[in-house]
Amino acid sequence: MTSLIDVVFNIELSLLLGVLTSFVLGLLLVLIKIPQTEYSKKIIRGKNTIASCFLVCTVLFFVTLTYSGIPSYDSFVAIMMFVITAMSSAILSYSLINVLDEKFIDNDKFYLNVGVTGIMSYVLIKSFWWDGGWPRTAVLVSAIVLFIVQCIIHIISFNKVYVNSVKKLEQYYDEEEDDKIRWIRFCYIIMMLTQMFVLVYMLLPSGFMKVYVSLYSLFILYFTANFISFLGSHKLLLDAFAYKTLSGKDFKHKKRKAHPKHEKDGHEDSPAAAGEAEYAALEASIEKWIAQKRYREYDKSREDIAREMNTTKEVLHLYFTAVKGVDFKSWRTALRIEEAKRLLLENKDMSTHIVGELSGFSDRSNFHRQFTKLVGCSPKQWRESDGKPEQA
Repeated sequence: MTSLIDVVFNIELSLLLGVLTSFVLGLLLVLIKIPQTEYSKKIIRGKNTIASCFLVCTVLFFVTLTYSGIPSYDSFVAIMMFVITAMSSAILSYSLINVLDEKFIDNDKFYLNVGVTGIMSYVLIKSFWWDGGWPRTAVLVSAIVLFIVQCIIHIISFNKVYVNSVKKLEQYYDEEEDDKIRWIRFCYIIMMLTQMFVLVYMLLPSGFMKVYVSLYSLFILYFTANFISFLGSHKLLLDAFAYKTLSGKDFKHKKRKAHPKHEKDGHEDSPAAAGEAEYAALEASIEKWIAQKRYREYDKSREDIAREMNTTKEVLHLYFTAVKGVDFKSWRTALRIEEAKRLLLENKDMSTHIVGELSGFSDRSNFHRQFTKLVGCSPKQWRESDGKPEQA
């Protein structure tokens, strides 16, 4: 078994793989062109930052490879891989957080983080040439502690940004659309696990570090493939998701100019503020919208829906909260569930997944969850009981 590992995961071969993989992927990201828009600026910045990270990794892999003839080479590789993971953790975390919210980490904090990590990495590499003793051990322990603290801060920051982004995305679409950025969370989890695993491999016998080097190359290949896939589809998200949802310019309800007679009372958000005539016209548009079953259409923003009803998203929101006493999202979900109940009974050979899509649910699990919540039973139970689950 040991001989097989030595053949497949030769340390020099693993490092050469790291050099080639990181260089090719970094160069590929540099060469990918993205159309210039207001939001795409931070997409481009994230792309270029990730490319820079991989090119830095290329240099570090190459430097490690050039010292292959020194004594205790496995220990040197372990230190260099620790440096590579520390640097890439700082840069990749910033890149993904920046894609979600460019204002969360400003450039000064990023440069400070990278600068401190770079200085600590330099001292750690230099300490390898020192004679053994407490100074060398102190530097290694300090670097490990700093790395762990850095990872914890990044994880907390990313989670906070991701949760806020999902909320804003849901607000914009008025339905669950977090699958559009779920890949970012998944990749980040894989990334941080891969980065932290370097500490485990440093404790294992020296021969196992060559395995980690190869696995790290596979990781950056997987990460890049997902990011490039995102770049290929990001145009669909620029207006609805990326720019308006995550730039901080959305969903700050504009104050409508209050009617003069309501200004003194401070009732500018009352039903009368919008005007009875305006509400009457909106009600007629809503009836037409329902008759056309446009509630079954998903991937639409509030602006899109308001435009279909010949109004604005502010008036639409005010109408449902002040007149209907329910938010638009819940009201539309109820219409979709009623449509699903009808389709389940009229088309018993149709799968519940298709019924969910035809009713307006883009996500299967969300359809089952909402149906069970509003009806009290699953779609399957509703169909099997002919619409009378309480008698089943």
